[in-house]
Amino acid sequence: MIKSQRLQLVAATPELIRKDIQGHAALSEALDAIVPESWPPDLYGSRAMQFALTQLDEISERGWWFWYLLTAGNPSELVGICGFKGRPDASGSVEIGYSILADHQRRGYATEAVACLVGWAFSHYNVNEVSAETFPHLTQSIQVLKNNGFELTGPGSETGVIRYAIKRSKLNS
Repeated sequence: MIKSQRLQLVAATPELIRKDIQGHAALSEALDAIVPESWPPDLYGSRAMQFALTQLDEISERGWWFWYLLTAGNPSELVGICGFKGRPDASGSVEIGYSILADHQRRGYATEAVACLVGWAFSHYNVNEVSAETFPHLTQSIQVLKNNGFELTGPGSETGVIRYAIKRSKLNS
């Protein structure tokens, strides 16, 4: 678990993802948190969860997939998800993604979560860069990246997508 000023980030485990797939009540009990009816956030449905579950079952290396974002209050509330698209590649690059439930957007949760996970990623000696891809019209997403020191590097891996990145060397300068 990673704690920030307003959030607790809980690394997904196969058990947690299975509970998530089972439904709100099972996930709420497993996280000891309120799980809103609007769960899951955009782009993190059962297909993404099933993929992460398969990866975690095969690799069993926590942290390089999903992190559940819980408010630090009592009771905690699940407000979003953040994470990586797998372990760093051979060049030391890892891609991050995030999504906050609509009712909790524009409160700085994504910025705070990304800051935590960028720090976590760079705590691993083999990570030289954290990248993210988004669409040019998603200004909130771009602002999250800019707030965390990411810079536009050019086109992304898919048509219409742009890529941002932050390098370890930038943090040390």
